[in-house]
Amino acid sequence: MRGEAFVVSDPTGDILRGGDHGVYVRDTRFLDQLELLIDGEPPRPLAAADTGPSSATFHAHVPVAGAGPDPTVVVERRRVVDGCLHEEIHLHNHGRRDLEVELGLRLGSDLAYIFDVRHGRDLDPVPAEHRDDGLAFVRADGVDEVTVSVVPAADRRDADTLYVSCQLPAAGHTRVCLDVVATDVYGTVSPPRRCVAPAVPTAPTSSLQLPWSMRCSDRRFTRLVERSVADLHALRMVDPEAPEDAFCAAGSPWYLTLFGRDSLWTAWMSLPFDLTLAHGTLRTLARRQGTRHDVGTEEAPGKILHEIRRGSLTHRGDLPPNYYGTIDATPLFVVLAHEAWRCGLGDDRLRPLLPNVEAALAWLRSDGDSDGDGFLEYRKLQARGLDNQGWKDSHDGVQFADGTLAAPPIALAEVQAYAYDAARRGAELLRSFGRPGADGWDRWADELAERFRSAFWLDDHHGRYPAIALDGAKRPVDGPASNMGHLLASGLVDGAEAALIGAQLGHERLASGWGLRTLASDSAGYNPLGYHTGSVWPHDTAIAVWGLAVRDQRNVATQLLRRLVEVAPGFGSRLPELFGGFTREQAPAPVPYPASCRPQAWAAAGSLLLLRACLGLHADLPRGRLRLDPLWPPPFRSLEVRALPVGATRLDVRIDRDRGVDAEVVEGEVALEIGGAGGG
Repeated sequence: MRGEAFVVSDPTGDILRGGDHGVYVRDTRFLDQLELLIDGEPPRPLAAADTGPSSATFHAHVPVAGAGPDPTVVVERRRVVDGCLHEEIHLHNHGRRDLEVELGLRLGSDLAYIFDVRHGRDLDPVPAEHRDDGLAFVRADGVDEVTVSVVPAADRRDADTLYVSCQLPAAGHTRVCLDVVATDVYGTVSPPRRCVAPAVPTAPTSSLQLPWSMRCSDRRFTRLVERSVADLHALRMVDPEAPEDAFCAAGSPWYLTLFGRDSLWTAWMSLPFDLTLAHGTLRTLARRQGTRHDVGTEEAPGKILHEIRRGSLTHRGDLPPNYYGTIDATPLFVVLAHEAWRCGLGDDRLRPLLPNVEAALAWLRSDGDSDGDGFLEYRKLQARGLDNQGWKDSHDGVQFADGTLAAPPIALAEVQAYAYDAARRGAELLRSFGRPGADGWDRWADELAERFRSAFWLDDHHGRYPAIALDGAKRPVDGPASNMGHLLASGLVDGAEAALIGAQLGHERLASGWGLRTLASDSAGYNPLGYHTGSVWPHDTAIAVWGLAVRDQRNVATQLLRRLVEVAPGFGSRLPELFGGFTREQAPAPVPYPASCRPQAWAAAGSLLLLRACLGLHADLPRGRLRLDPLWPPPFRSLEVRALPVGATRLDVRIDRDRGVDAEVVEGEVALEIGGAGGG
């Protein structure tokens, strides 16, 4: 995948009808069938491998009568997703006699909207049209169109298949190139180059190109970070209104677009490693910040949007094309702005965003608190909206221990933490830039903490814990959930309360052995494969690890961090959006969730947050200070990061279980402090 295009295929490389396979561009599936045939039969698969975030290679062989047991005709498909789809199909004849074969490409399209695919809605296939250079599929209204062409040109074609005759000399090879070009209401997208000359085989490029380097004694962690950085690069998109501003799409295949919450969390977790991503995300969302009240889209002044959908059939989707139904993106916008500033964004780049920060803060006290009780809460304003508008946004994402769904308006625990954090950080920004209102936001944060302490805390047979939410009747929604991990780093809870949360997060009903379950296993609605009701989300666990490390709950932090690192090889070092909440006794390997996004932005960025937790890195560059407070004892025997970027500063850091912590500023001027047990 790259940008707004991605391909989902069978391990053979074929795109098969009847599921979620396809060539997708801007929320439309332009092809739902692409099958390779040699003399009318599919080649026999040998192997498949990613050669980068946007490329893959598939190997197969073709049986040849009388050639003996060894395969002699090898098929190599080199696929690149860049703009749209380009594929080179190489046929290698390792035999001793000349051959002639007919290569066929069976094609089909339903031009489906992406949520038609996700919800399993069957659509009629679009009939193929013959074009001079291939086949085309055109929607009846003429808006969407996809063309498929081959080089050399097809010798013949039937209703859905292109055929190319291929001469295969002994010990020789030939090549056929395929290009897919898609057109929708936004214009035409096509591969950047077509196949016009014999290809020169090239080695796969490195999956990681970093201005900094990391090495860990546990290679699983090194590979996880490297793959995550590559995936974040592949998920990078630019604002069409300002192409210099980049952000990360939420995930492939379902959420390859701008998401307020997801893009903000991804940028935050990527700090300090990628300051440009934070700046681009802030600017992109600021351009789309709410300015008016609109029930249909749930827009409100100062509010940060939830998601944008593109494509000709967006009007048929489950949500409006520009949808603002989120309760947490607005405070997270303020949190990211402040953290980016502390990590070196610079006054000159932060200052233009201050009006957006002030508008977001104002929303917290106005539309964010719709009933005036001092908590942020939500209820959907129209039928197409989301029932739940926090990060657990499925219909059953907020439920009592007995399985009863919470009724709106709902005030989520973690959202109060984000709001508290936004008020504190916003106050510091206002004060630092000489703008009014800072003292008022500090008082508001103090009052919110007291209200939270009185309303949210519960007891059960395992001790005290914060409820996941308050329902519409202001009742605390009981049953432990992973949301409490988001409270720790915000400062909303005190030291004693942080210790209680740490004990809950370390208990086996939430800690599966692979990561944090979204819902405790002793809740009536628990399902290890429930989207938000018992599964494990890597980003959720990473946020808890960071908070536990910050609040000195280091044993639990280390345990959870190690578990996520142990999960990574089971997913090819690419952590998915979520996976099953089974225990290690129930499943000796992590169990995939069938419709999980991979790659997924905040799952990838979560590995960078794990690295930051290991380092205990806290930046305050406006005041010229950096602090390292590493997890100690360290989770790994040794960990080294070179040229670690924090704004214009570069650090070399080495953490060794036997030798302690060694850190040096190799570029820039900053006061560096090493704290904690590791600093001794």
